[in-house]
Amino acid sequence: MIMLNQTDVTPSCFILNGIPGLEDMHMWISFPFCSMYVVAMVGNCGLLYLIRYEDSLHRPMYYFLAMLSLTDLVMCSSTTPKALCIFWFQLKEISFKDCLVQMFFIHTFTGMESGVLMLMALDRYVAICYPLRYSTILTNPVIARVGVATFLRAVFLIIPLVFFTKQLPYCRGNLIHHTYCDQLSVAKLSCGNIKINVVYGLMAAFLIGGFDILCIAISYTMILWAVVSLSSTEARRKAFSTCTAHICAIVFSYSPAFFCFFFNRFGSHTIPSSCHIIVANIYLLLPPTMNPIVYGVKTKQIRDCVLRILSGSKNTKSYIPYLSGKR
Repeated sequence: MIMLNQTDVTPSCFILNGIPGLEDMHMWISFPFCSMYVVAMVGNCGLLYLIRYEDSLHRPMYYFLAMLSLTDLVMCSSTTPKALCIFWFQLKEISFKDCLVQMFFIHTFTGMESGVLMLMALDRYVAICYPLRYSTILTNPVIARVGVATFLRAVFLIIPLVFFTKQLPYCRGNLIHHTYCDQLSVAKLSCGNIKINVVYGLMAAFLIGGFDILCIAISYTMILWAVVSLSSTEARRKAFSTCTAHICAIVFSYSPAFFCFFFNRFGSHTIPSSCHIIVANIYLLLPPTMNPIVYGVKTKQIRDCVLRILSGSKNTKSYIPYLSGKR
């Protein structure tokens, strides 16, 4: 028997086939993808700009929102430009190393997204249950530390997954039926044992997603308990309204995530793969697109700042240095 080393079974590149079965519609599908990507880039960059220069937004809630915007920018930029190149120019080839890099960024920043949503739930818990201690509990150093810890958690849990994928022997072709290098889609091209990839992938998903969902559920249970105990109806309404945007962000993020998770494990033989791939792309595009819109509409401070800029109010000059001549 001839023994093959790793270089003999590692392809130089993969071919991303886009959305199988809908190749004739790639051009039409690209328009909503492109529109969502543009809205996501403009919206999240705008949020970061406002949070940087608007003094009234220099608060813990908006620092966490800035983390979410940065995460969303990286998350959607890791996949959408390549998907549009596939749809528009048939540029389907991606090198093996670039595929692994894309895989790392996708899974790391989806994990980061989940972690930031959990931190934002804890922020709402502290703001509603301990309002007098809010600024002393969530100081800038604390926010920086928990943000770095959330990022490092995702990095250290995803690096082994990418390493296991890199070590696999690939002898079942190099055609990936997807718009990006999803870990399971790549691993299925291997002729080796991918059990460790599947088991570790599940473990990482539960350590990140499971832990975060548990923390979010506990936070909102405590928030609900505290709000219900308020005597004033107006106070209850205001307390609930501060959580509306965050609840929307959770729904936009976790709904397609649950679909993709259960499809990969249980529904691959009953649901068309094209449907799964479309939802998988929506999972990476919908939160970055909708989060700036929801927070812009639901958050009074952000809404007022945007309206001042759009109306050309003189008060805006004291907040935005580029409009006041300050550099």
